[in-house]
Amino acid sequence: MANKQALRELQTRLAERLQAARTELRGISWLAVEASGRGFLLPLKEAGEIFALAPILPVPHSHRWFLGVANLRGHLHGVVDLAGFLGVKAPAGADAGREQSRLVGFNASLGINCVLMVDRLSGLRSDDQMTRDADPGLLRPSFAGACLHDADGRPWQELNLSALARDETFLKIVG
Repeated sequence: MANKQALRELQTRLAERLQAARTELRGISWLAVEASGRGFLLPLKEAGEIFALAPILPVPHSHRWFLGVANLRGHLHGVVDLAGFLGVKAPAGADAGREQSRLVGFNASLGINCVLMVDRLSGLRSDDQMTRDADPGLLRPSFAGACLHDADGRPWQELNLSALARDETFLKIVG
């Protein structure tokens, strides 16, 4: 019971910091999330509401990474397994415990009723906390931004949600 209360308090603090960070005019800010042990940075101005894991109704004949649809606050949202879509999904069973999993929505301005399922939230990051890697010149999807490292040397991949919301592969849920 204490764990649930602590988790609620963490979510409340994150929501407050997320809203405060959106109103600040300083550098770039991200919501840091983890999927299959990898770190991803979602731009705060493009991220939407964060939801606890909800019941998901599967959609027949869709890709494995499209988990189905969920009723979130009275609206249907498509649910995409971020690690599965990116092709970095851990072996089956490695993510059996979903206590910390969250659904991260897209900002309403992007016009897509979709949420990304992530394994856990890792807080907020700002531009001054991160170091950008030199661009290796590799071919990357249009939604893959810069690779950054935090003070501990951990790599974080920036994901451009507005570009992801327009990506043909992402939008084509039927295989």
